[in-house]
Amino acid sequence: MESGFPELEAATAREIVTVSLLNRAVAELLSQSFRLVRVRGEIANFTRAASGHWYFTLKDERAQVRCAMFRGRNQFAGPAPREGDEVEALANVGLYEARGEYQLTVESLRRSGLGQLYARFLELKNRLQAEGLFDAKRPLPSFPRRLGIVTSLQAAALRDVLTTLARRSPQATVVVYPVPVQGEGAGAKIAAMLDTVSRRAEVDLVLLVRGGGSIEDLWAFNEEVVARAIRACTVPVVVGVGHESDVTIADFVADLRAPTPTAAAEQAVPERAALLEVVTDRAGRLRRIVRAGLQQAQQRLDYAQRTLASPRAPLTALGQRLQALRLRSGHALARLVESRRRRSENLAAAWRRAAPRPEAGRLGLQRRGAALAAGARHLLHLRQQRLQSLEARLHALDPNAVLGRGYALALDAAGRVVTDAGTLAAGDRLRLRFARGTATARVERSDAGEARG
Repeated sequence: MESGFPELEAATAREIVTVSLLNRAVAELLSQSFRLVRVRGEIANFTRAASGHWYFTLKDERAQVRCAMFRGRNQFAGPAPREGDEVEALANVGLYEARGEYQLTVESLRRSGLGQLYARFLELKNRLQAEGLFDAKRPLPSFPRRLGIVTSLQAAALRDVLTTLARRSPQATVVVYPVPVQGEGAGAKIAAMLDTVSRRAEVDLVLLVRGGGSIEDLWAFNEEVVARAIRACTVPVVVGVGHESDVTIADFVADLRAPTPTAAAEQAVPERAALLEVVTDRAGRLRRIVRAGLQQAQQRLDYAQRTLASPRAPLTALGQRLQALRLRSGHALARLVESRRRRSENLAAAWRRAAPRPEAGRLGLQRRGAALAAGARHLLHLRQQRLQSLEARLHALDPNAVLGRGYALALDAAGRVVTDAGTLAAGDRLRLRFARGTATARVERSDAGEARG
């Protein structure tokens, strides 16, 4: 048979062959003899290289073959396969010349015949999705105080979740609801436990978690009874099952799907240190705001005190005016009396000089003196009446006089006079000012009706 390698044919005739030439010839023969083949087998020795390529072995009961699936192809293969998975590989048959190992270069990979379990998974997923069971997502509580964990007591996932919760939110209370997470009847038991969580109503949030495994190990989370129990649960449910590549029906129904049990715990509660940092920052901002508000209020108070006149200032000014009027009226009366006295004396002297009869002059002087005295008394009476009127007005304006008649001034907490009951509310404190002393009162009821005469 012609191989297409003359050097190899010549070397074979002389019984001399190099390894490289032999491997290259074998690789060419394999590629020409086999096109694409579909091979079914079980995954073993799976490795994901740093380059992103996959290397694994396909085996059955009697044989095995090495396989390589490069990154450009495996990115379309979905979740990476795991040890023991039954798969179908569409591959080219070739030889890895550097090692002289026969291998398959895999173009596509899928579950063997999609598998009965996988087919059931797809059928249930499509049916529940059509019902809208995947759409209604409930918001998680921002600060859950009590968390429930539905899982097996022997699961490593439980230790991971408890450790994460203790680190992130040590103040939260944890309630563990033990239940089998794989095996016969596990799905029904998980559903029954979720119903128990709802009936006991003692937690704010539920974590349904389990570690990784094959599709058979995780099948309890693909059962319809579990999916409907998650949706019927009265509190939000976070599902963290398997590894990041594992996907179950429970993930679609959950209010939040976490890639791993640890991630479920991290997403369920806020980190205490971060919360404390936020609280500290906001407390500092609040202190600054309050301090600035107090400073502005103090400035407004200082300005008001400088610009607002005292309530007694008008009364003081009126009293000072009344005192000035008293002094002015007294001085005017004294000047008038003095002026009339001098005029009287001048008239008397003139009369004595001109009058021939002393007796008649004396009588006239007496009459004039009597008239002058009467005029002075009348003027003094008028001035006294004016003074009394001003004193009465001053007394009427004096708030102490009003208080003396049994009234009281009601002042609010800011020291302002209360004139409208509508501005008061039950529980407000008032300071009552009486003619003598003050008292403190509290409003029990405010009747804000119109004032009655």
